[in-house]
Amino acid sequence: MKMPRVKGAQAGRPSSAKRRLAEHFAAGEIITDMAKKEWKLGSPIGQGGFGCIYLADRNSSKSVGSDAPCVVKVEPSDNGPLFTELKFYQRAAKPEQIQKWIRTHKLKYLGVPKYWGSGLHDKNGKSYRFMIMDRFGSDLQKIYEANAKRFSRKTVLQLSLRILDVLEYIHEHEYVHGDIKASNLLLSHKNPDQVYLVDYGLAYRYCPEGIHKEYKEDPKRCHDGTIEFTSIDAHNGVAPSRRGDLEILGYCMIQWLSGRLPWEDNLKDPNYVRDSKIRYREDIAGLMDKCFPEKNKPDELAQYMETVRLLGYAEKPLYQKLRDALLQGLRAIGSRDDGRLDLGLVENGGPRARTATKKRKTGIESTESSVEDMECSDAQTEEATQTQIYNTIRRLLCFRALRFCVLNVFQERLPLTAALEMSVSSLTILFSNTIYGLQYGKRFLSLCDLSECCAWQNGSNFPLISI
Repeated sequence: MKMPRVKGAQAGRPSSAKRRLAEHFAAGEIITDMAKKEWKLGSPIGQGGFGCIYLADRNSSKSVGSDAPCVVKVEPSDNGPLFTELKFYQRAAKPEQIQKWIRTHKLKYLGVPKYWGSGLHDKNGKSYRFMIMDRFGSDLQKIYEANAKRFSRKTVLQLSLRILDVLEYIHEHEYVHGDIKASNLLLSHKNPDQVYLVDYGLAYRYCPEGIHKEYKEDPKRCHDGTIEFTSIDAHNGVAPSRRGDLEILGYCMIQWLSGRLPWEDNLKDPNYVRDSKIRYREDIAGLMDKCFPEKNKPDELAQYMETVRLLGYAEKPLYQKLRDALLQGLRAIGSRDDGRLDLGLVENGGPRARTATKKRKTGIESTESSVEDMECSDAQTEEATQTQIYNTIRRLLCFRALRFCVLNVFQERLPLTAALEMSVSSLTILFSNTIYGLQYGKRFLSLCDLSECCAWQNGSNFPLISI
């Protein structure tokens, strides 16, 4: 979790108003938000330029543990960044707003942190502003660097699809982010396949009351943002807009996949960076050649950048068109939008080798098609190799419900061989605890020679629990 960022153009400048540092609060201190809800602070987990971040939970007799679901940002009330960020969260990040959007757009989740409360707290005669929000895990930048500054093509496309969901949401709520980058993308504290866009300390309300800001270049605002990613509009001192957010995401995708942007050789010269971006905007094919000299270029990124290039300053993007380009990229590599980020570490500087799997569908449709794919005649079943049997089991266990049942067997310390030797009827009862188990349990089990599986297991090497 991070404190609000400082604009790139402001870095190194003396602040016009001297800001005070927040003093540390003791674990167990109680704060009360504007809705009169009490929150208990835990240990500090981070510190920004002018504020601190603590674990937090609803007040109770228990101390706040390391598994706390929330964090609280605290800074002196006369400082600015948290106040600006707070306005965004109050307008656009209330839990009921986010849940309504998820339902309406049929999403599994939305990577916008939820706002749980805020207020002022007095301590030792000083006033502090605080905001409570979701807790998150590692930021993407750390993972990117641990992966030798490369993400796989699937990972890049999956990340970008989820970020597009976020951008469409905040744009519809009259805000732009203006600083999308790996260090502002945090994984869920509990689910590593969920990514959240954070740091709205300089989020800009581009369309207050439905009226879009005019295009106007301001030399005082030139080059705001993170220099390697910021938009051409920002380089020219123009207020952020929707097309700028999408352009920034495009640069992120290219860097995550190729490892480097063409202008990173001279980031100290913002005019050079701006001119390079302008040149490549008019030559997207050249940008792809520069970043991806190999023959197998990601055509979906070129299509994405071309679509963004054609956007007017105040034009509403066609978000689904951008998603379709990225989905086409997934299909081109034999994959699909399965919601998995696959943020595994690389080996020898390259993406970790992955077992090829067939395309998967989500929900009931996914389960039905996978079972149908595995149906075969009795003769084919008899000829199935041990590897085929393993792959059959592995594919079924990709569905959370079925995997949950099998993992329950392990949690109860039931020996694996005993579990596999259960009769078909007994295993069907086990699977019947899931939504799909009763319908598909017998059909699945009929494909497997359980005695062969048991012989193959050899005591400890059967890797069911590791998938």
